[in-house]
Amino acid sequence: MPTFVTDLKTFAALGTGVIGAGWIARALAHGLDVIAWDPAPNAETALRARIANAWPALEKQGLAPGAAQHRLHFVETIEECVREADFIQESAPERLDLKLDLHARISAAARPDVLIGSSTSGLLPSEFYADAVHPERCLVGHPFNPVYLLPLVEVVGGQHTAPEAVQAAIQVYTALGMRPLHVRKEVPGFIADRLLEALWREALHLVNDGVASTGEIDDAIRFGAGLRWSFMGTFLTYTLAGGNAGMRHFMAQFGPALQLPWTYLPAPALTEQLIDRVVEGTAEQQGERSIAELERYRDDCLLAVLGAIRETKARHGFAFAE
Repeated sequence: MPTFVTDLKTFAALGTGVIGAGWIARALAHGLDVIAWDPAPNAETALRARIANAWPALEKQGLAPGAAQHRLHFVETIEECVREADFIQESAPERLDLKLDLHARISAAARPDVLIGSSTSGLLPSEFYADAVHPERCLVGHPFNPVYLLPLVEVVGGQHTAPEAVQAAIQVYTALGMRPLHVRKEVPGFIADRLLEALWREALHLVNDGVASTGEIDDAIRFGAGLRWSFMGTFLTYTLAGGNAGMRHFMAQFGPALQLPWTYLPAPALTEQLIDRVVEGTAEQQGERSIAELERYRDDCLLAVLGAIRETKARHGFAFAE
């Protein structure tokens, strides 16, 4: 039975864009040393700016003893990044050829008992870990933005991933304050992104057909279903919609509506006109605020929502993870 490192001191991060930087911020906030690598020009400068922008929210959430931004070390090679790491998280662009080559190099340089996770949002681990050394420790750990605050991480094994690696990864991600969700089958998009993609397609159709602006569509979510989703999800919400008879009555009452042509399955063509409408609409929503300002606003809202849910669940006898 293989065993894998779960007591972390050093976290390796390859790729330092929005997602990679989010992993780094989370690891630093939990008191770990972080070694980072990214070949992009000025990557270190951009990364440290992202960490600094996220840090106030992490301070409000609470830092682990010893947590500090100066524990981030940027290196110049893949091998230097992973050689001494206790856990490795790759967050490179979504290109199969890139990830194949990257993981062949990562796995050749890493210790054989160290888990290797990928932040891919849809590529299948059996494909991009095909050339990996010791593929039994390789898996997907798909997070959600901002990674340093949102707890969900989808854990997906490939055909060579050991069950013990999946359980060890769940243990590691839990220790980082996350809510791991084991996706039992390799399916494109996993679970959450498949749901989000369906909503995104419908939203683009509504813009394309002139039904609503981007701001109005966002309002439909944030003042309606989005409030319920944040603490109850879809199925339990619809169970309540069935009254005392619950889900069975809901399915009997509203199930026939599923046959009505309310929604589209294919996405609309991304014409220049549609792209312009989306860009213009979101620019109006953004106004004069910078992306960094909007990120801080988002983070404060997420902290408030998470805090309110945690307090309310405790008052009603629920565990926060329920």
